[in-house]
Amino acid sequence: MDLNFSEAEVQRYARHILLREVGGTGQAKLKAARVLIIGAGGLGAPLALYLAAAGVGTIGLVDNDVVELSNLQRQVIHGEASVGRKKVLSAKEALLRVNPLVTVTTYAMRVAPENVEALVNDYDIICDGTDNFATRFLVADACVAARKPLVSAAVLRFEGQISTFKPHEGGPCYRCLYPEPPPEGLVPPCSEAGILGSVTGVMGTLQATEVIKEITQIGQSLSGFLLVWDALASEFRKIKLKKDPACPVCG
Repeated sequence: MDLNFSEAEVQRYARHILLREVGGTGQAKLKAARVLIIGAGGLGAPLALYLAAAGVGTIGLVDNDVVELSNLQRQVIHGEASVGRKKVLSAKEALLRVNPLVTVTTYAMRVAPENVEALVNDYDIICDGTDNFATRFLVADACVAARKPLVSAAVLRFEGQISTFKPHEGGPCYRCLYPEPPPEGLVPPCSEAGILGSVTGVMGTLQATEVIKEITQIGQSLSGFLLVWDALASEFRKIKLKKDPACPVCG
């Protein structure tokens, strides 16, 4: 583990290094880490910004969409000048403005069966910030096959949920929680149901926190738990998840 930090790095990460649980060793782990973020939207925006600010050495961004005016209510990584541009390119510029010491790799593509394995295999931790079930299940299954931790969050209207899935370490996988995607039309997308912008900020920041905990190996992992937040009630619930011995993916 390379603990040789430049003077600029020591100053930039001073508040981390002061934390007994993180220190120089934890900051070195962050610098060496490779994190893939799938989705540069409402969840991916705060997630990517905080990981870059924290000094995660390599951040991969996957998204095939362009910035639209309706995105700006919650996707704080983009500005009005970015409308019409690829989200990953707009996001990369924002991350490097926050921290030019990190490496940002962009993938202006949709995650598909033919590319998901190569994407997942190139990173240490995978973050799901997508808005459709097909991609969620594809990414989750690929993480099980590659034995990679998955930090997954979802939002709708005034609610959010998050968990970390590490079946290779004995925890449940995504399909232990949701065996199959819901029927078409049962769960409306945010574009139809709406979303309070700041809810994505809270859940994306929680994702960043869980990623940093996994990299530095501090605190209690969310593996085996589902954290649910109701913004209107100002209420968090932590639900115990069990591994399904009959799970077709990890059982």
